[in-house]
Amino acid sequence: MKTMTTKTHNFHVPLSVPLYKRLKDTAARQHKPATQLVKQAVEYWLADQEKLAVHEEIAAYAGAMAGSNEDLDSLLESASADFLADEQVSQ
Repeated sequence: MKTMTTKTHNFHVPLSVPLYKRLKDTAARQHKPATQLVKQAVEYWLADQEKLAVHEEIAAYAGAMAGSNEDLDSLLESASADFLADEQVSQ
């Protein structure tokens, strides 16, 4: 049975002495290699950046479409207005 192997690359990141010490202390407390913590931190940061990029793209699209025919479906708007009016009457 063949197993898939993922190619890895090393990335050299110079750290200040205080930051390096904090990293090593945290790794020791968690009984994990410092490289594992750094890898997790980078993965988290990249995922966060990807979410932010999607949010920014949606916001830009919404801003560009504001007031246009794409802004709100007229049938949906009408149905919502009817629903809210019915809710007001039943209260």
